[in-house]
Amino acid sequence: MSAADNKKLVQEMFAIAGDPDPAVRERSLFTANLADDATWTVTGQYSWSRTFTGKQSILNDLHGHVRSRLVERGRTIAHRFIADGDVVAVEAKGNNLTKAGARYDNDYCLVLRFEGGKIKEVREYCDSVLTEKALGAFPAR
Repeated sequence: MSAADNKKLVQEMFAIAGDPDPAVRERSLFTANLADDATWTVTGQYSWSRTFTGKQSILNDLHGHVRSRLVERGRTIAHRFIADGDVVAVEAKGNNLTKAGARYDNDYCLVLRFEGGKIKEVREYCDSVLTEKALGAFPAR
């Protein structure tokens, strides 16, 4: 896939992820385009910082844990997409409420790398203090 194709796919995924209707915010497009052996690295030096390896770990361990903390399926609204070769960078902002009543409106920069037409790697940069304040520490390994 070209840089333009990768960018268009990521824009479509985030259009779904940013929809105000929770029923629309399903992740099938993301899931269908995530490589089975993909990695998702949460950068930084806090309890969430680690690499989730494999599609099932990303969907269940990372996204599943986040979902368990939120009132409804997470909403992330993208503001900017930059594509270069097999990489697409996305600047986005969350719009979420935790079950404890705290706002979780994190700022993100997500860098997605494609390989063979699938998302092979995601690197997440965000406000780590807000993550732990709103969602708590990530469970110990």
